[in-house]
Amino acid sequence: MRRKKRFEGLDVLVAERGSALLAAAVLLTGSRAAGEDLVQAALERLIRNWSRVHGDKEGYLRRTLYHLAVDRWRLRRRRPEVLTEIEPPGQADGTEALHLRQVLIQALALLPPRQRAVLVLRYWEQLSEAEAAEVLGCSVGTVKSTASRGLARLRELTAYWVLEDAGLNGAGR
Repeated sequence: MRRKKRFEGLDVLVAERGSALLAAAVLLTGSRAAGEDLVQAALERLIRNWSRVHGDKEGYLRRTLYHLAVDRWRLRRRRPEVLTEIEPPGQADGTEALHLRQVLIQALALLPPRQRAVLVLRYWEQLSEAEAAEVLGCSVGTVKSTASRGLARLRELTAYWVLEDAGLNGAGR
């Protein structure tokens, strides 16, 4: 009974927000398995520090999630990640949406860690610039400029892939 009181509210937090946290973690890591591991690690930290976390437990959990993701990216900086294989158009399962999603995940994986985190926070989690800055522990201006550079880089990457799929890159130039 003592343990139940000690972590009161944890089960409700996981039940209500677990799927949203997992979705963000999958985007940050590139796979469901790695996303589950990331959420588990963040939950372990929350449980270890439960008595010291006052107020917004979900906010603490989200900050921990993003900080752990950045730590993992730093550890793998020298090793390239392969998040998902992209099948050529026409060989996918017939949905253009699936192909687009795979291309976007692949492009997101090529961004630097901070740009990836800012874009996931701003456009997937739909946090405001101020909320994203608070989660990442940086200024609002840093979030704005990082989002701008990240979106510009995504446009460059996806434009190249669209041209490549159409057979137009380098042809006729």
